[in-house]
Amino acid sequence: MPADAEGFTVLSMPSVLADPEEDGTNSETFIILNLTEKVILVGGGRYVGELKKGIFTVMNYLLPKRSVFSVHCSANIGKNGDSALFFGLSGTGKTTLSADKRRFLVGDDEHGWSDEGIFNIEGGCYAKCIGLTGKAKSQIYRAIRDRAVLENVVLDDNRIPDYTDSSTTENTRAGCPLNYIDNAVFPSVAWHPKTIIFLTADAFGVLPPVAKLSTEQAMYHYLAGYTSKLAGTDGGITEPQAAFSIGVVEPFLHLPPLTYAKILGANIDKHAVDVYLVNTGWCGVPYGTGSRIKLKYTRAIVDAILDGSLKKQEMKEFPIFKLKVPVHCTGVPDELFDPT
Repeated sequence: MPADAEGFTVLSMPSVLADPEEDGTNSETFIILNLTEKVILVGGGRYVGELKKGIFTVMNYLLPKRSVFSVHCSANIGKNGDSALFFGLSGTGKTTLSADKRRFLVGDDEHGWSDEGIFNIEGGCYAKCIGLTGKAKSQIYRAIRDRAVLENVVLDDNRIPDYTDSSTTENTRAGCPLNYIDNAVFPSVAWHPKTIIFLTADAFGVLPPVAKLSTEQAMYHYLAGYTSKLAGTDGGITEPQAAFSIGVVEPFLHLPPLTYAKILGANIDKHAVDVYLVNTGWCGVPYGTGSRIKLKYTRAIVDAILDGSLKKQEMKEFPIFKLKVPVHCTGVPDELFDPT
């Protein structure tokens, strides 16, 4: 961590509300960052995410000035030491897909990528837990124990969490230390990634389930940040809406966008990283017409990416964005690769 990132103080004041008319804020909730005084004030909010994203904003300002890429992603390592990064906005499957019992978790959400490799910034996990079971997302399920923090989760009469209850909101969360996750590695560092996976939840059925990207395409998709806001990730969202967020974390980036994209592109070329775009949303049909791509198909695609077998498949050019799309992947219906 750079020396000027040390000594930041985060003050959380959930019961203190702003007066938008008097204070010039957008709502009663406020998050104020002063880089000179090294103070972050959080008022009117009770989410762990508000606290951790404050420090992430600091790192997004300081790290690129040292040619270190700061990124909203999860990261894991294979048994052979091959690391992978999963970029994605909340709801795209970033935490779910990186928490793989066959691989070791470096971190869930925020990382830096320097000349020495990748490193975790936050040291914890902040996972969506709507629909959580011991079978689906099993590592996250087992991580919810003593001293874990549950947000918006409804308890039954016996004070047992009901992860199926979305009556308050679908944005139910669990926050816990990284060492509560099975197969987490310590220290939370890894060698340069072999693979980067951009996750997007396309609600309009335009994108294929997976495509291989060139360095230039990777920079483009980083800058475009196309995905869909889904119910449970943003207030007032009841059905998916198209969203474009630079680096899938635009509110927390405060340097010119190309600053980040150029570091990413240089790192991809320098370390010969394979980059893929994976659609975890709808394919061929829009939301409301068909079903979201099954998680088992996405897992099969991610497995094929990480073991290198997808790279060996025949590729065809997809007309939209001129993407290279495989014609086959074991465990996935072939017709899914032709959504037009």
